[in-house]
Amino acid sequence: MIKVCLADNYPVVHFGVKSYFKDHAEISIVANVGNFLMVRDILLTKEIDVLILDLELEGLSSIFEVKSVLKNFPKTKIIIFSGLSEQIYAPNAIKAGVSGFIHKKEKLETLGISIIKVHQGKIIINETVKKNLALIAKQSKSERLYRKLSNREVEVLRYLSDGKKNHEIAEILKLNEKTISTYKLRLLTKLNVTNLVDLVNKAKTLEIV
Repeated sequence: MIKVCLADNYPVVHFGVKSYFKDHAEISIVANVGNFLMVRDILLTKEIDVLILDLELEGLSSIFEVKSVLKNFPKTKIIIFSGLSEQIYAPNAIKAGVSGFIHKKEKLETLGISIIKVHQGKIIINETVKKNLALIAKQSKSERLYRKLSNREVEVLRYLSDGKKNHEIAEILKLNEKTISTYKLRLLTKLNVTNLVDLVNKAKTLEIV
């Protein structure tokens, strides 16, 4: 039996996933957590084969924290189960070491199949993501600008788009405020804009945030 922990903000997601897998022959939801701080506690006290994780989970501020979990608990595979843009976050998540990315619009059947495959050691990027990446490769240079952005730059841009100030982002990501300013300047240059308003609008147009 594959032991799974679901880490998500919303009770309705927990209820739906747990109900769906209640009588599954191969998958058992053995833990449910509502914030990132609880993830480590669960992994320390229970044997978890696969962690289903939402990138917008409360307490999770950076993909680098996910990398830390993978480093400290190498026997646990991670599948990102999120509503965030696949074309942006799936490649970055896979690069960080997670074993799969499933968008929340997918059926739970797809999630179940992915859990089994990931447990077998496979890397899962669903067909929707693959098609999106294929389409993006054919887009214009301006439409592919996001591909030049690092994981950290995408994170900073996401928080800037949420209206957070440099010092707030620095506190969230545990970085120096000057470092955030540097990332902001890089973003302005890479997305070819001159101010924060245009930066946020460009990011939204390209579905980076």
